[in-house]
Amino acid sequence: MAVDELQAIIQRCQILEESDFKGEDFNLFQVAGQKCLEDGYAAQLLEVIQNEKNKVIIKNMGWNLISPLVRCIFMYKQDDDKREHCLSILDQLAQLCNPKELFLGLLEQIEQTSGEQVCQTVLLLLQPLQTVLLKLQNKKAYSVGLSLAMIMNQLTPLPVPYTKQQIQEDKFGLCQCCNAVVDFAKPFVNEVVKNMEKSSEYNDMELKEELIKFCMKSLKYPLLTAQLEQLEGIEEHPFRLFATEIIDILWNIRELIPLVFMHHKGKSPHWENQEFEDIERKNSADSLACLSYLVFVQHFGIKCFPVVFSPSYLLLRNMTHVEVLLKSIIAIFFSHLQDLLESSLLRMEDNSLLHHYLEFRDFIDVPQDLVKIMTLCPMEHMRKKSLSILQLFIDKFDTEGKYTLFRCLLKTSNHAGVEGYIIKNIKDQIHLSLTVRLLPLKSKLLSQNSICSMFLIHRIMASLNLLRYLVIKDCESDNQTGVWTTLAKIEENFLKPLRVGLNMSKAHYEAEIKNKKETRKEAHSSNTVCSVTVSGEKMPAMTTGMQLQVLHSALFTFDLIESVLARVEELIEVKIKAVMDEN
Repeated sequence: MAVDELQAIIQRCQILEESDFKGEDFNLFQVAGQKCLEDGYAAQLLEVIQNEKNKVIIKNMGWNLISPLVRCIFMYKQDDDKREHCLSILDQLAQLCNPKELFLGLLEQIEQTSGEQVCQTVLLLLQPLQTVLLKLQNKKAYSVGLSLAMIMNQLTPLPVPYTKQQIQEDKFGLCQCCNAVVDFAKPFVNEVVKNMEKSSEYNDMELKEELIKFCMKSLKYPLLTAQLEQLEGIEEHPFRLFATEIIDILWNIRELIPLVFMHHKGKSPHWENQEFEDIERKNSADSLACLSYLVFVQHFGIKCFPVVFSPSYLLLRNMTHVEVLLKSIIAIFFSHLQDLLESSLLRMEDNSLLHHYLEFRDFIDVPQDLVKIMTLCPMEHMRKKSLSILQLFIDKFDTEGKYTLFRCLLKTSNHAGVEGYIIKNIKDQIHLSLTVRLLPLKSKLLSQNSICSMFLIHRIMASLNLLRYLVIKDCESDNQTGVWTTLAKIEENFLKPLRVGLNMSKAHYEAEIKNKKETRKEAHSSNTVCSVTVSGEKMPAMTTGMQLQVLHSALFTFDLIESVLARVEELIEVKIKAVMDEN
């Protein structure tokens, strides 16, 4: 019988000194104890462990029972007495075993678990692990850091619940587990706080650094990808609670403000492998970006901050984080960066951001990245949001800053719609304040480079409207924009080539229409089809009728451009004639 075997081993070891225990004794105790658990004698095993005479034996050998004990706990149902006995054994082992040995046994058990049992195992072992760590004297900070790192590494592969239903269901137990881990860390946070209060020159940084690492890991996962908006029907949002706790830890150990504003990352480990070092740097950047998002968008811990930082300084700090989030391909990261950038910009007055900020690389890169989202992102709401934020970004700069941004975006966008949008912005800026600083832009826009094909209608029409606006608003006698000085070049490089291009294009398309009509008459049918290929992908076939419809649409576009062109030429002629009459 298993209990008899265990009693025999116990009786033999009771007469031995602690130093006389051999490897064979450990093995026999483990086998007998495991058999007791598996055969349903957990109550008898508990009595053996609680016996004061066996205290030394349990201290040295008890940790070997952790693995079979955890298996049995998961095997029994919640209301089974045997499960309660197993849980009591676990508590006793946490009190009686050698802390160092039991610590390693508990960590090994957490490391070996996987899948759906990860959170169950972590939740089961957190309390005994905390008890053991509090009893450790040597390498306590290292052991706490190792425990937190092991737990977070095991949790990281689990999917983060996002929808209301997923959060309520908490299939893998991640929501419950995250907040339990915070409770696990609290005694060590309190220890750091207590030591800092005793001395203003707190030099024992090891435990503090381990807590910072834990917070940074928590910011990266799960908070960076978590849904943090208030959800109807969920009174206590688990991830909002978790975020609050992480912010509180950083505040209590006096690291919240340094991390947000000074980008202090603690002691960065030195890696001989460059790839590992790059990963560590990327993870740290993601964590700091999430921290700023929590503070400035979700307003966690915002009341802790002194109101001494200017809006432009906050924007400068957050632009680094926005650029980090822009490099990701995860949709929720785009959403976070949009919210963070919008929040930073809304704090500023229009025209208040000095152009010198464009000397920072992020201030040039971010608007270009917003353009990429506007033109390439498959999600319409993100495209629209990026457009509104880009406009907000432009509005905040002074005149010279806007001028620099316009030049940059016109040079790099390579998208007719974006170019037309920027040209409209330029016209709006001229309307607000006519300035000679826009002359180089005007020369670039009203040039032959703007005439490429009918697909550039946005840019061509915007350029014509800009020229029409300048001719109307800027008198030749004032010539504030320099439009009259460069009119000859504009006519030579823009208006005349555009007129020639329009005439040739119209003649070509009219000939095509005539040819299509004749072909259709000869075939006595409109079902003739042609194939069209776009970017290497074959599009649905077009009937002759459909082809004619496209050609007529193109002619209508040319007529539209021609009417605006004629109006511009007429205005120029009237203005010149009026000046000549005055002379």
